Amino acid sequence: MIRLFATVFAGLLGLAFGSFLNVCLSRWPEGESVVAPRSHCRNCTHSLAWWENIPLFSWIALRGRCRQCRTWIGWRYPLVEFSVGLLWAIRAWLLFTNLDDLLGPGLYWALAYSVGTMAFYWLLIALATLDAENLWLPDWLTLPGVALGFVFSLSLAALNNPASLFKESLHLLGSICFAAGLILIIRGLYWLIRKREGLGLGDAKLMALLAAWLGLPQALLSMGIGVLLGALAALFLLALPAARRESESWAQSKLPLGTFLCIGGIVSSLWGQPILNAYMRWAGF
Repeated sequence: MIRLFATVFAGLLGLAFGSFLNVCLSRWPEGESVVAPRSHCRNCTHSLAWWENIPLFSWIALRGRCRQCRTWIGWRYPLVEFSVGLLWAIRAWLLFTNLDDLLGPGLYWALAYSVGTMAFYWLLIALATLDAENLWLPDWLTLPGVALGFVFSLSLAALNNPASLFKESLHLLGSICFAAGLILIIRGLYWLIRKREGLGLGDAKLMALLAAWLGLPQALLSMGIGVLLGALAALFLLALPAARRESESWAQSKLPLGTFLCIGGIVSSLWGQPILNAYMRWAGF
């Protein structure tokens, strides 16, 4: 019963934070405040009533359109709210997998891990959406995200084994530098071959963020998943008739690698260790 209540509560809280994230995603690219003015239609400036601001349910009730001008609101709003709510609910459900562990000394570790992971999901969804819509991974999200991930990972290490804190901090710094450096090397090689930019510096900072939160093995797994998703997206777009007619312009178009890396980070956070274990068994290690 406690597990179900906590899961529902975390899901509803995630919907609320997802709704606030939608406000941020609409206003950050325009340089607007996320505090004022109150929520309104971006087309007709109609201020939303309280019942038009209920996460997910208002979008369904309004059938995705503004009540005043009937402008299409867009799929991003319910998808972001649903994603945050679902991921937070999953994290709460997993927290209560073994109630006996929560009653023991592992309580603080489990709570810290769950709260930190929820913040990590919120951050990844924000970066994924910004890159998908604007090809933009802002430094004021990625760099603090790296710092928060570093503190988060070290805090968990301190709760688990305080004696290894110094060694863990050096290992974590090395992982962050390696993950970012890998993207920079690929970026440099692409420039040497094609004489134009293929990867942005924001992708390197995002990889550093993933390494700070997940560790190097799962960050590399996130990168592998992201590259695979990006390749599948490119093949899908290439298969479209419009892309074949405009092959030259399509070849110069950019795909949001950061979005795919964020999806890979979420998958790796949820199932990364089982995936890596299965790979190790398959490889014979």
